[in-house]
Amino acid sequence: MRPGEAISAALRARAGSEPALVAFLMAGHPNPNRFVELISAVSTVAAAIEIGVPHCDPVADGPVIRRASRQALAAGVTLERVLQQLAELALPPQPPLVLMSYRVPLLAFGSAHLASALRSAGVAGLLVPDQLPEEEQRMRSALEAEELALVQLVTPLLPPAELARRADVARGFVYAATSGGVTGSERQVDTDLHAYLDQIRALTDLPVCAGFGIRNAAQVAALAGHADGVVVGSALIEAIAGGQDPAAFLRGLRAPA
Repeated sequence: MRPGEAISAALRARAGSEPALVAFLMAGHPNPNRFVELISAVSTVAAAIEIGVPHCDPVADGPVIRRASRQALAAGVTLERVLQQLAELALPPQPPLVLMSYRVPLLAFGSAHLASALRSAGVAGLLVPDQLPEEEQRMRSALEAEELALVQLVTPLLPPAELARRADVARGFVYAATSGGVTGSERQVDTDLHAYLDQIRALTDLPVCAGFGIRNAAQVAALAGHADGVVVGSALIEAIAGGQDPAAFLRGLRAPA
């Protein structure tokens, strides 16, 4: 199975009566020495892992992830370092890894070598929240040559035509932000959110994962039947910063059997 396709397969395999969990980790937070430990811990629960590359101006992220990003940058964490560490780990393909990076670190790394470096590092997909339209096709072509997925981010503020376009060109999964704001902003799960997610699912055969503000088991349960997965970022980072066991935190997002 191609690495990019493994993302979709893993999400479908873990989605059941409740959405599958996608764990977001900021590379280098709370310190670079815990990176391997945290990946190993969340791997026992998550269907996929999204790894954030620290950036000085993470425009789509709220205060929790911004703070984690600053700490990682202060510790010297870069895209090159993240990929090198992942490559040295020789991680198994399960759960699949999706790298989240803003465009500036990707351009600084060098687009000609990015896709092959991602593949060598065991990364199955890439998410670029601030990617420019003129860069998207080049990035998609480079990733597809390495059998990797370019995940698409959509929001409720997108015009219908653009929402449909992104759903059509997405690979791996469609990341459905639950609001047009930043990560960590908790939103009530209501009929409007259900309708928005149902609209996206009607546009694609890929799994649709809801993110931005998922913090508790009640929210996850309320998305059953409307989202194939949920991305847990700010709440997980807060739990890690507070000394909680990340695997136990993620398990706590599941309703009791």
